[in-house]
This record gives sequence, structure tokens and C-alpha cells, in this order.
Amino acid sequence: MRQSFFFKGHAAILLLSCFALLYSSYSFAQKAKADSLRRLLQTETNDTVRIKLLWSVASAMNRYKPDSALVLAQQALYEAQHAGYLEGESRSLGVLANTFMKIGNYPRSLELNLQKLQLEEKRNVPRNLASVLMNIGIVYALQEEYRQALAYYSKADSVITAAGITDIRFNINLNTGDTYNKLNVSDSAYLFFTKSLQYAREDNNPENTGIAMTGLGHSYQKLGSYSLAMQHYKEALQYLGNGINDETFSEAALGLAELYSKMQRYDSAGHFGHLSMVTARNAGFNNAELLAANFLAQHYQTVRNIDSAFAYINFMKGLNDSLNSRGRIREAQIITTNEQFRQAELEEARILAKKKRMKQLQWLLIGIFIPGIFLLTLLLSRVRVHPKVVRLLGVISLLFLFEYLTLLLHPVVADFTHHTPIYEILVFVGIAALVVPLHHKLEHWMIHKLSHYHGKHHKPVKSPPAEKAVK
Repeated sequence: MRQSFFFKGHAAILLLSCFALLYSSYSFAQKAKADSLRRLLQTETNDTVRIKLLWSVASAMNRYKPDSALVLAQQALYEAQHAGYLEGESRSLGVLANTFMKIGNYPRSLELNLQKLQLEEKRNVPRNLASVLMNIGIVYALQEEYRQALAYYSKADSVITAAGITDIRFNINLNTGDTYNKLNVSDSAYLFFTKSLQYAREDNNPENTGIAMTGLGHSYQKLGSYSLAMQHYKEALQYLGNGINDETFSEAALGLAELYSKMQRYDSAGHFGHLSMVTARNAGFNNAELLAANFLAQHYQTVRNIDSAFAYINFMKGLNDSLNSRGRIREAQIITTNEQFRQAELEEARILAKKKRMKQLQWLLIGIFIPGIFLLTLLLSRVRVHPKVVRLLGVISLLFLFEYLTLLLHPVVADFTHHTPIYEILVFVGIAALVVPLHHKLEHWMIHKLSHYHGKHHKPVKSPPAEKAVK
């Protein structure tokens, strides 16, 4: 058995090389896509299209170059905020959150997802709302806060059901089933995995069908239905084979190995345990590889093959050291990206503060200008002017006053009406209905005062006496 182990190790190295070539091809394709989008970005002048390109490039880069992806997604976020482009702001927050999640920075990912949730709660886009609720649940699940995850999955499911959203109904049921499975609530896990399998079949999606069957295999095994568990695991392997989904394939193979071990069919247990470990290693899923190696170490202890058990224990030790080393690298990367993100936030805060000061100065000048027109009108009362001049100045002051009130009150009105255009118009029409009559009264009062003033201070010139007729 020891020789068999090392033979499989050499085979794994060969397969790992093949995977490296496939992964390089995938990475090359992603880089080619990102480079193409970046070339378009260099010549694009339309703000909306530019923001779309920024988050698209970031999304394409976040697998192989997360640091650059974060910079681009953050730039897209700030440009979207400046342009008032809410969809762009939401999508950029989503790309940022997903990128942080992929590098293991779950607190920052959760923070950005919650920002996106606050944004989507003010909009009427059910698909976006359901998606961000589900993503928050995923982050909680990754942090093993399963009850919190279930709470957000339930909210997402409610939105999906109410809005009739079909493209993510499989995902929400699968994630919910997986979380119940981790909590060992097998009956609930079974119900949600069954729903996910139904939707996968309706969508005619082989990969999703295999994933759902793997989940059902776990549920049946925990419920003690070994024959059904075996059936679903084997069908899952058929759907997930040929590199369709190596991570879940490895999971299904390990589940089948554990099942055979419980049934004391140790040869089959060893076979599927090896299959799980080799698949995980070739695909670069180190945690799955460690789980399979741990199973094999226990398996060979059970069958009293001490040499193989010892070999796997040593292998696990080396793999653990490698994972710990990668964990330290990831921690350093998290610190670096947090600082990078913080510096960009500080720079954005400085830009916003500068714009705010400029805006305040403009408000001040406008606030001075409008009373200035009224003062000018009052000064003209000392000079003989035509009433039409007063009316003209009055119209100008009215226009400035109304625009000033519109700019000043628009954020408050928009929040009050939840950005509903028809309600905003009605509110400003009501303001105009109050301002215009008051302005007309003021205008008439001013014209009356001018007329009264000029009538009081103007001394009429006496006409010369008529000459007497000469007789």
C-alpha cells in the first residue's frame, strides 16, 4: 500500500502539471479580456461607459491580480458617486466586496456588502437586493457564523420569491442547504438541497445538478439512508467529472469514501479517498486536499496499514505547514490591501472636502447676490425709474430665489420622496405656488412705494402766466 501511495503521488504531480497548463490558459484568457477592456478604457470619454469598463476590468482581474482590481473598482466607485450613477456605485461595491472576500478579508467584504445593501434598500431593483443579501450571508458562512448567514439567506429568499427572480433561486437554496448541513440540521438541509436540485434540472444545468446531488448525498448519509446517499454521490461524480467542477467532485468523492468506510467496505473507501485527494491537489484546493489526506490517514489506521497511515500523517504535516505559510502571506496581503484602501479613502476625502468648500463658497455668493438685487431695487427708489425696471428686477430676483431654493431643498425633498420624480415635481410646484404670489405682492408694494416717493418729493414746475391780450 505504501508503494501504491507514492505511485499515486507521482501521478498526481503529472496531473498537477496538466492542471497548471489549463490554469495558465484560463489566466491568460482573463488577462487578455482585462487588457482588451483597458484599451477601451483609455479612449472612452462617456462617464457611464467608463465606469462600466472600470468595474468590468476589476472583475476580470480580481482572480489573478487582486491589488490592481481593488484600485480599479475603488476608482469606479468614486467616479460613480461623483456622477450620481447608482447602478455603477452598486456594481463597484459588489466587485470590491467580492475581491476582498477572495483574498480572505471577510470583515472588509462584509462592510462593503452592507454599504451596497443600504444603497439597494433605497432603490427598486429586487435582483440587486436579493444578490447582496445572499452575498452577506455567504460572508457570514465563511466566518462560520451560520445563524447570521441563515438570517440573510431567508431575507434574500423572500425577495427572490416575491419578485419571481429565477436566475439565483438555485444558489439561494443550495447555500441555505449547505449551511444547515454544516449545522448538522440534516432534515432542513435535505429540503433545501432537494429544491436546488429541482431548479438545476429545470435550468438544464449539469454542473448545478451535480452540486445539488452532492449536497443530498451528505444529507442522506447523515440521515442514515446509505443506499440513497451512495446513489446521489455516484450520480454527482458523473455530472461533475472531466474538470467541470473539481472542487465539488473532490467533495463528493470524499463523501462516498466516508460512506464506504461506515459500511466497512474499506477497499472502496480507500479508492475514493485517493480520488478525492488527487483531484483536490491537481485543482489547487488545498483545504479539500487536507480533508482527504486526513481521511486517508484515519482510514489506514483503521485497516492497520501503519506505513501508509504514517506516510499520510507526515504528508498532512507538510501540507499544514504550507497552508500556515500561505495564511501568513494572506494576512500580510490583507494588511497591505487595507492600507491601500485606506489611503485611497483619505485621498477621496480630501477631494470631497475641497469640492465641499468650493460649493459652500458658491452658496455664500448666491446667498449674498439674491438680497443684493432687493437692495438694488430699494436704492432705485431714490432715483426716478420706470416701473418696468422694477418689474424686470423683480422677475430676475424671483428666478434666482426659486433656483436657490430648488438647489437648497432638493436633497431633502429627494430623500423625503425616495427619489420619486412625480412627488419631487409636486413638492416644488407647491413651493412655487407659495413663492410667486408673495413675490407679486412685494413687487406691487415696491412699485406703489416708488410712485408715492416720487409723487411726494417731486415739485411740479409752474407754467408761466398767460400774456394779456393787447387791446
